[in-house]
This record gives sequence, structure tokens and C-alpha cells, in this order.
Amino acid sequence: MLRGFATVSFYAADLEAAKVWYADLLGIDPYYVVPGYIEFRVGDLQHELGIIDGRYAPADSPTAPGGAIIFWHVDDLAATLQTLLDKGAIEYQQITERGHGFVTAAVVDPFGNVLGIMSNPHYLEVLAGTIKA
Repeated sequence: MLRGFATVSFYAADLEAAKVWYADLLGIDPYYVVPGYIEFRVGDLQHELGIIDGRYAPADSPTAPGGAIIFWHVDDLAATLQTLLDKGAIEYQQITERGHGFVTAAVVDPFGNVLGIMSNPHYLEVLAGTIKA
């Protein structure tokens, strides 16, 4: 039924600032840009990170971080966390050992979105079996 996420969507009151911030963080420009929306292709499987102008958020959307966190696999969790903090993100969840090699952390980006990062051995195992070099 659920086969994998297609697009993670964040809202930003200042879409242009979010575009610049995420382009700098990811080292790429968005591949898709239309008024009120930008989208980046991220990572090994080219997952989509969409950023929507905050004017289009549902009227009763919470303004504080909460709810589900999408965790992106990273190769160096501590270095990635430090990079995010250096770029103005605020720590939301400190580095936390989850057991069996799983380690997580999360930040709130400058636009109020929770961005999770994770060292995930299962991701690497799946990736090794999916992508042939």
C-alpha cells in the first residue's frame, strides 16, 4: 500500500529565503520552480523536498514544530548536525542513540520546519541491494 514517500513538503513564509537556504545546504538549485512552490531532488533515490509558500498552508496549520519527523539518512550525523546549526537551524532533538546502529537528531530550519537526520544501517543495506554501481 505505502511504497515510499514521493515528496516531503515544508512551508515557508519567505519562499525565496527558503530557496536560498536549502540550495546552499544541499549544494544544488531546485529543479522545479513555479510561483508559490519549489522542489529539490535529494539523495541516492532522488526523493523530492518541496517547499510551499506559507500563504498556501491550511488555515488551521500549527505554527510550532510538531507531529511526524521525516529522517534523512546522512553519512556523518555529527558533522551534518553541526552544518545545520551553523546555517541557522535550531536543535530540536539532540543526537540520540536508538540502538543497533540507529542514531537520530533533528533541527528546526529557519522557516519553522522540523528536519530529521539519521545514521541508518538499514538504509545502507537496502541501498546496496537496490542500486548497482
